[in-house]
Amino acid sequence: MSGSKRVAVVTGSNKGIGYAIVRGLCKQFQGDVYLTARNEGLGLKAVEDLKKEGCLAKFHQLDITKPDTINKLKKFLQDNYGGLDILVNNAGIAYKQSSTASFSEQAEVTVQTNFNGTLDVCEALFPLLRPNARVANVSSMVSQFALKKCKVDLQKTLVDISRITMDDLKTLMKQFVDSAKKGTNKDIGWPDNAYGASKIGVTVMSMIQQRELLKDTRQDIVVNACCPGYVDTDMTSHKGHKTIDQGADTPLYLAMLPPNTTSPKGNFVSDRKIGKWEVTQA
Repeated sequence: MSGSKRVAVVTGSNKGIGYAIVRGLCKQFQGDVYLTARNEGLGLKAVEDLKKEGCLAKFHQLDITKPDTINKLKKFLQDNYGGLDILVNNAGIAYKQSSTASFSEQAEVTVQTNFNGTLDVCEALFPLLRPNARVANVSSMVSQFALKKCKVDLQKTLVDISRITMDDLKTLMKQFVDSAKKGTNKDIGWPDNAYGASKIGVTVMSMIQQRELLKDTRQDIVVNACCPGYVDTDMTSHKGHKTIDQGADTPLYLAMLPPNTTSPKGNFVSDRKIGKWEVTQA
């Protein structure tokens, strides 16, 4: 067991922004970097492609919607490293605008993956975080847009980070999905934006996690949410104007924040700047 060796994990990283984050960590981080993917073949091919560039990543299978794969990764890290130093939660999905899936289906699947899946990874792996660990949860500026479209009472709840609990947030995310299925989401204050609602969940989750970690005995664990920007990937149907390396810049910046960082900490960060998370009168 190499318990003292440092280790980084990037979820959903066989292509796109995740792949570029792994590439950047291979160049900047002193330790082992794990590229993860649902599909083992695609993950191993990505590791081979990186090797051709001189970036020596390692592979571990992970599907954030399948708890057994999360638990296998946890056990692997525990047994081989005794901890975790960097976690970048990049895995996520977005339906295309052309999708014929119903809004109720989009709401359920998107929240299940982007919010619940990410939270499940965090709940499994956070006990492994060592002092000075860094966590970057990839959210989106769409979370800010969607927040603006929520009714003001709901906005107030979602921005009151000193008060809202993770259980409150889980209840609200479930409320969004349930109301989307009934077609009542707008009546109770949620927008018609499944991806945006799921990423509200990721942004608020990150802020709650940081608040809770301040009470932890492990020193200097920093969690932030971030927006990579509008990136040319499969997810944007290649409409984005940023390259994947430009998209990876902010998540990498957050993953590599120096010891004893006080800011950004528990923030939503875009283009390396702290973004607003506040009530706007729509």
